[in-house]
Amino acid sequence: MELRWWSIEVLDGPHGTARAWRESLGNNLVEAAVTNGAYRWEWTVHQWGVLFEIAFHTDEAWSAYRALPVVTAALDAVPDTAHGLYVYPGRGGSGGRSEPRHTRPISTGGAAEMPRPEIRELLTLRDGRRPAFTLGIQHLV
Repeated sequence: MELRWWSIEVLDGPHGTARAWRESLGNNLVEAAVTNGAYRWEWTVHQWGVLFEIAFHTDEAWSAYRALPVVTAALDAVPDTAHGLYVYPGRGGSGGRSEPRHTRPISTGGAAEMPRPEIRELLTLRDGRRPAFTLGIQHLV
């Protein structure tokens, strides 16, 4: 019996944690899965969020499950609606990664300040004469 696995990753976000999302809506997802033909399911809690893996016999059964209003409402209620939901075929990542995604370093974290060029300015007096010297002035922005 070959099962078709699907994964739903929910990441922590600005509107709460993925664990709290699972506690409030996880039972609804499992109940809908059982009543719509799911053969296996598994929750995994990670440091970065939660992973819900679910298995059906056919992709059509998955599509019917995914189209249920209770499932759509649960996925619309994830803590980070912009970047905190991944739905894909397979178990634990379609790319075969066994490690959770790591955040990338902030682009300004530990960066050195860019050197500023030295600008030489010539002075012109009101009567139109130029002095015999120039000032080396550090450009300040």
